[in-house]
Amino acid sequence: MRPYVVVNVAMSADGKLSTRERRQVKISGSLDFNRVDRLKAGSDAVMVGIGTVLADDPSLTVKGEECRQHRIDRGADEHPIRVVVDSRARIPLSASILHKGSGRRIVAVSENADTRKIAALQELATVIVAGKNEVDLVALMDTLGEMGIQRLMVEGGGQLIAGLIRAGLVDEIYTFIGNIIIGGRDAPTLADGEGFVREEEFPRLTLIESRRIESGILLHWKVEQTDS
Repeated sequence: MRPYVVVNVAMSADGKLSTRERRQVKISGSLDFNRVDRLKAGSDAVMVGIGTVLADDPSLTVKGEECRQHRIDRGADEHPIRVVVDSRARIPLSASILHKGSGRRIVAVSENADTRKIAALQELATVIVAGKNEVDLVALMDTLGEMGIQRLMVEGGGQLIAGLIRAGLVDEIYTFIGNIIIGGRDAPTLADGEGFVREEEFPRLTLIESRRIESGILLHWKVEQTDS
């Protein structure tokens, strides 16, 4: 069974995740940071795309001591499994996600990834090869499910999220909308890539909850699944 996938992003009032230079911007405050930490702590794994790794160098660890202790108390590792989708194996071997915090790491690559880089990565992480030219997200999710990952949190970026949505792999979406405008036609959004052309293709969402947090608003969506 594939993992239950929850996407979480913070965006500006005009729907941007960061600047056009992919420079990380502080959009939410400490209350939302703590919410995200709890969401992460409750997940078996957390996933990002290679663009997020190259731009932000995240560790994807659980920051709060209470959250980490809660994971330990229920027999889990201190941090969730960290997963990077990286078709061409571009991740630096020094990336924080490969070194900071205990726990397992997974790097998903395509068949076109450099075999020498894969060999080097295997010293630091489990490498999954799925797809010829780019990572086959459906095959990857099947493999993650077989590995026992039941709940997967996705933190970006827009290209990965768009691919997951297009493949029908996303179950819920949290969007924190902050009180700033970033602007820029090339600034990343929640769902980048080619986009959907026909209205009947548009993924539909059901609003589960909306609530104000500090100077922004959190929207919690359920993705309506189709039979296709």
